[in-house]
Amino acid sequence: MGRRSLLPHSDGEVPASYAGEGVMFSGPRASRPAQTHERAWRPAVHKTMIDKRSLAASLVELERDPESAVSQKLLDEAWRTPKAHVVGVTGPPGVGKSSLCAALVAAWRRQGRTVGVIAVDPSSKATGGALLGDRVRIVHDSADSGSFVRSMAARDRLGGLADQTIAAMVLMRALFDRVLIETVGVGQSETDVAGVADTVVFCVQPGSGDSLQFMKAGIVEIPNLVVVTKADMGAAAERALADVAGALSLATPDGDFRTRTLAVSSRTGKGMDELLAALDAHLAHLAAEGRLVVQRHRQAAGWVVESVRERFGKRGLARLQALGLDVLAAGGQPFQRLAELSAKLETTP
Repeated sequence: MGRRSLLPHSDGEVPASYAGEGVMFSGPRASRPAQTHERAWRPAVHKTMIDKRSLAASLVELERDPESAVSQKLLDEAWRTPKAHVVGVTGPPGVGKSSLCAALVAAWRRQGRTVGVIAVDPSSKATGGALLGDRVRIVHDSADSGSFVRSMAARDRLGGLADQTIAAMVLMRALFDRVLIETVGVGQSETDVAGVADTVVFCVQPGSGDSLQFMKAGIVEIPNLVVVTKADMGAAAERALADVAGALSLATPDGDFRTRTLAVSSRTGKGMDELLAALDAHLAHLAAEGRLVVQRHRQAAGWVVESVRERFGKRGLARLQALGLDVLAAGGQPFQRLAELSAKLETTP
């Protein structure tokens, strides 16, 4: 694929046990604030650019046949070599997610960081393809080999993501310094992005009632940062910011990291520096004491559980429990493990 060398995978993983969906799985425990974590996850500035044509071909192959031996090998290798900070951007339709993503891409590129974008779109009923095409909506320099935008159709999947978003994220996470995932416009319960991204940004538009929707159960539980878009609207943006801050005062903070609220204008650039600093602060919080390793392992195990449920139903999960099989052990490869569990369930009565 013409890939460059990747940052080392952090070590210091200690087995622990977690329970989810009635199935036990083991994973790392956040117990060592070792310097290796900081070194492994520190954003790096690279002059080496991405072979965009090879990456596009690999993503097409992943969507066409995600269970092939070639795809599995590629994904397992990419899983072992994570590099990027993965940021999920979600919010209602028309809130300005694409404009915010375009502003973030431009800001990171000015810093010398490479950026990959996965933009999940509504689907065409006729073709099943992406309806809007974020390569058009997210304004970026298509000739820039340090940025890459991939549109993915949500098709009939609920939750705000596409079927192969996780696979695409894992591959791009191994190649870029930053990965952005923009979800399809969401309502109150589409929270799948929290199972994929390291940091979740929820967008609220002034004067649209989004702040009221945010206060309802579901969405309020997932963001690490809340961005009031179109901050150049003045008083309306200030009111929305106050409403959201009030709602968050009732939420439980993630450890010692309390969800931040910011007002940002993609048009004027107001608040962009503060947003970049807040994203870096959350990454530093995750990198400390191995939280990032633990979070990504939980996400991977959750994906394995969900994939088993989709293929074999609740009975499949019950059979895993009856067989005493771990979903994902510490340091395990989720794609390889899913293949192993599927083969076991298909051959065991």
